[in-house]
Amino acid sequence: MQAAGTPKEKNILLSIRNIHKSFGLNQVLKGIHMELEEGEVLSLIGGNGAGKSTLMKIIMGIYQPDEGDIYMKGEQVHLTKPSVALANGIYMVPQEPMLFPNMTVEENILIGFDEKPAELRRRLSERMEEVGWQMDLGRKASSLSIAEQQLVEILRGLLRQAQILILDEPTSALTFDEAESLFKCVNDLRARGIGIIYITHRLTEVFEISTSVAIMRDGVITLSGQVSEFTKEALVKGLLPADSEKEKEGREEESHSIDYSQAPVLELKNFSGFGFNDISLKLYPGEILGVAGVVGAGRTELATTIFGRDKVLGGSVILDGKDITGLSTRKVLEAGLNYVPEDRHLHGLFKIADVAVNTTSALLSEKVMGKFLLNRKKEKEVTQKYIDDFRIKVTGQSQLAGSLSGGNQQKIVIGRSLSTAPRVVILDEPTRGIDAGARGDVYAIIHQLRRQGVSVLLISSDMEEIVELSDRVVSVFQGRINGEFQKEEINQDNLMAAAFDVKTKKEVGA
Repeated sequence: MQAAGTPKEKNILLSIRNIHKSFGLNQVLKGIHMELEEGEVLSLIGGNGAGKSTLMKIIMGIYQPDEGDIYMKGEQVHLTKPSVALANGIYMVPQEPMLFPNMTVEENILIGFDEKPAELRRRLSERMEEVGWQMDLGRKASSLSIAEQQLVEILRGLLRQAQILILDEPTSALTFDEAESLFKCVNDLRARGIGIIYITHRLTEVFEISTSVAIMRDGVITLSGQVSEFTKEALVKGLLPADSEKEKEGREEESHSIDYSQAPVLELKNFSGFGFNDISLKLYPGEILGVAGVVGAGRTELATTIFGRDKVLGGSVILDGKDITGLSTRKVLEAGLNYVPEDRHLHGLFKIADVAVNTTSALLSEKVMGKFLLNRKKEKEVTQKYIDDFRIKVTGQSQLAGSLSGGNQQKIVIGRSLSTAPRVVILDEPTRGIDAGARGDVYAIIHQLRRQGVSVLLISSDMEEIVELSDRVVSVFQGRINGEFQKEEINQDNLMAAAFDVKTKKEVGA
């Protein structure tokens, strides 16, 4: 992969030149240069928020760049919509399967073609035989596992004979054997001259399947070249911010210490659920315990299962000495644990309700808000307290929550969780999508919680955030804890390495 020269050199399929993209004041892509040759498997890696998804959506015609050009086989193209990208031989297999649940597997794969059904079925049968996948084509998509849905998406791309195939975390839901079949398929496609952009968090896959690699960080490609030129450690170093060394030297220690001789306020014992397995950890009074890892590692599933939203498959959750394993969300709240979800728009906010309703909805019980009628006086008092304490910018308590900025919405969601006076709060990506000013306010709120003796389980993909806020950190990789870091060990080098399972400073239980 190289940025120099003209797009017609070296059988280049795709050439990205100086691509910029902003959303409002947020500059996501800052001059991307990237090339993909025939038969090349380019692994694109980067932390969450690096801009990978935005770049892929531009290539697929979902977004339009603010600046820059795209060439295919030396000819400039304008990928104005997904159908144009498909017509140009570009196909993206999404990380989250997008199937029609009430249609069969075959119908999902063949939809959108103009060819005769018999010919399509013949080609589909050939593709399935090539990759060694056996699947009942008459099954409804709603009956498929996540792994099977992923295979259907891949078959869609293969059947369209794409010249450029984008695979976004394709093995995240696949078994070992299924992943091996995928790698064989990728090698076969390479031999036919198909170019593949392979997005992954698994650095072992980079060396197993790729010919080249590029690292994205903060909207730019900071490092690229042939895979043979790199080691895993070199890639991890390339993922780190340029000032990570200064961060280690300049980090100020807060005058706050945790008494680890106390009984833990929250303890997980061999806790298992969908997406994670055999998690054991302890959270102490007044402690901020960071949970580091990449998207898809199983951290959110862990949080929602503790909170009673998802089924427990094994182990136990102990809160203040009481077993709350498998209790309903309401019972977990009453026991003293609350959760601020990752997606505040989907799970955390009633957009068409006002600020007061959003702030106090967790208190709708007879002992707090009134036995039969809503206690308006109490509602106003609680709402005003969090407006004042959190400096929430509103025109009044009756303002609709959906009209607020992202940062103020997040403050309301956190305020609602704290209104129940919890002993433990789980914060899942608490500053995602909010600006720097609001981020500072949320950090101040988190520090305030700790000073008040509230224990915080902090889930974040932002390594800087984990470093700044945590007293102790555990790292999660593919659903299991693979490292634990004490305060003096918490830095971006260690956390990034653990997130990609390259090395850990300290193995849990060692």
